[in-house]
Amino acid sequence: MGPMEDSQEGELLLSRLSESTKAISELSDCRNVCKKMYGNLVRRAKLLSPLFEELRDSEEGLDDDVVKAFESLRLGLDSATQLLNSVNGGSKLYLALQREKIAERFHLVTEQIEAALSQIHYDKLNLSEEVREQIELVHAQFQRAKGRIDTLDLQLDIDLATAQKEKEPDPAVLKRLSEKLHLKTINDIKKESLALHEMVISSNGDPGDCFEKMSSLLKKIKDWVLTANPQAETSEGEKGLIKHRSPVIPDDFRCPISLELMKDPVIVSTGQTYERSCIQKWLDAGHKTCPKTQQTLLHTALTPNYVLKSLIALWCESNGVELPKKQANCRSKKSGGGSVSDCDRAAIDALLEKLANGNTEQQRAAAGELRLLAKRNADNRVCIAEAGAIPLLVELLSSPDPRTQEHAVTALLNLSINDSNKGTIVNAGAIPDIVDVLKNGSMEARENAAATLFSLSVIDENKVAIGAAGAIPALITLLCEGTPRGKKDAATAIFNLSIYQGNKARAVKAGIVTPLMRLLKDAGGGMVDEALAILAILASHPEGKTAIGQAKPIPVLVEVIKTGSPRNRENSAAVLWSLCTGDSEQLKLSKELGAEEALKELSENGTDRAKRKAGSILELLNRIEVGATVNT
Repeated sequence: MGPMEDSQEGELLLSRLSESTKAISELSDCRNVCKKMYGNLVRRAKLLSPLFEELRDSEEGLDDDVVKAFESLRLGLDSATQLLNSVNGGSKLYLALQREKIAERFHLVTEQIEAALSQIHYDKLNLSEEVREQIELVHAQFQRAKGRIDTLDLQLDIDLATAQKEKEPDPAVLKRLSEKLHLKTINDIKKESLALHEMVISSNGDPGDCFEKMSSLLKKIKDWVLTANPQAETSEGEKGLIKHRSPVIPDDFRCPISLELMKDPVIVSTGQTYERSCIQKWLDAGHKTCPKTQQTLLHTALTPNYVLKSLIALWCESNGVELPKKQANCRSKKSGGGSVSDCDRAAIDALLEKLANGNTEQQRAAAGELRLLAKRNADNRVCIAEAGAIPLLVELLSSPDPRTQEHAVTALLNLSINDSNKGTIVNAGAIPDIVDVLKNGSMEARENAAATLFSLSVIDENKVAIGAAGAIPALITLLCEGTPRGKKDAATAIFNLSIYQGNKARAVKAGIVTPLMRLLKDAGGGMVDEALAILAILASHPEGKTAIGQAKPIPVLVEVIKTGSPRNRENSAAVLWSLCTGDSEQLKLSKELGAEEALKELSENGTDRAKRKAGSILELLNRIEVGATVNT
């Protein structure tokens, strides 16, 4: 194959990869028990699109090994598309009963995509620093997801079994099933009934015992829905009204010239981003400066901002905004009765008025009410944010009244459950104020501040901002001083932040290793799992490895490998492997403490990752034995 054919093959492959990520990004939201697995896979796959767009734009050929890796990635994305389509539809009850098998399929697809990403050598690709960082972060997400299978909802299993077995199940059981299976309205029930009949047809009239179980279960849920919510039939349409209200465009997504949402963002030589057509008109008019900074432009080349374009596309999809044509999908409220949803907009506006202009007592009461409303359901979280509550709540994080501050940070925590609200909270400048609450608030406020930071850190770019705002030393203090719940909130936030390499160094410099070792040695304290998970992620950093090594961890690590839970044995082996690699003293100490026998057992009976780590350490132990024999 000649150079021209190679180039065409690479171009075609990149085009197909772009189409795959586009197809995944256009999939509709999932409303069943697979929602979390579905959403995670869709979100990660979408974030790969800037890689393909930038490579297509660069017009450089691809090496054979890169083409091979991309071909594997294309197969992985095709498998992902098939899986996502298969679970986003059909019977919700059937999916619930089959979700263990479905979880295994999601795990296999995740492994397939991660394996393909592992074959890609980014240094061989002509990538901007921004895109490379984003793809490396996405790869890290796939690696973490590969290393764990999502734990299934045990309560859902119990509720399904109870509802099938009992003639008249407890209403609380049916309520939980209705919510978790997204069978909340008569419309939902009708769709589920149709889906079950489709199953009968596709099975040639013989669906087996499973169909009878599901039909019986659906009837019980339907009876509960009608009893608990006689107005259920109308709520589906009402929810749609909330969804189609005009969302507030984040400032970073607006062109500084037109103040409109950018469709084709480009970067000028000063680093500022503009809508291509707007900045082009500015340049065509003879201007030689950057409109926003007034700095002289070194050149007039316009570089596509693929990362921002990808983020805007994600935001648009989440908020029902179409690109490139923005079409307002306005629907008027139904006449005759009922509010737009459970969320009473007039009542929320009244609460916001008190937040903005009320006295201390009124602000405290209003913040407390919003805290409860945001906790109640997803519709309220959308409605409260759209009403403009988030900037007002962020201001109250600095309130001198401790209770008001506590309500404000907890309301933001509850609002942050909604992914699009996360961006609004960060754009409102909340991170430094949340960190301040974490340092100086009441114990409950500090705990909820830690939980809020964890929630916001799910978005990778926020990990950097939260670390830079000084959150990590304050989280470590909470890890040492907090209630059991506070310690867990602090630990989960530290773990998530430490996925970003720069935050690992911050955590080590802030002295995290000493409290982690203390928690690890306190078997009755309930924090062994969290301590080991954080140590395992820090041990991959040179400074982390050094600090952990100085804390004399080998005895307790070996003990956990001998007697711990499967996940803790795995993390202990990961830490031990990092410490022993290139350090013969740690290796000899491990051998003296009886690690070899425990590692042999782990290499046979541990998790897949534990087996790999145990095998690698055993290889190192064998080498020092061989070396000792030779020297003798």
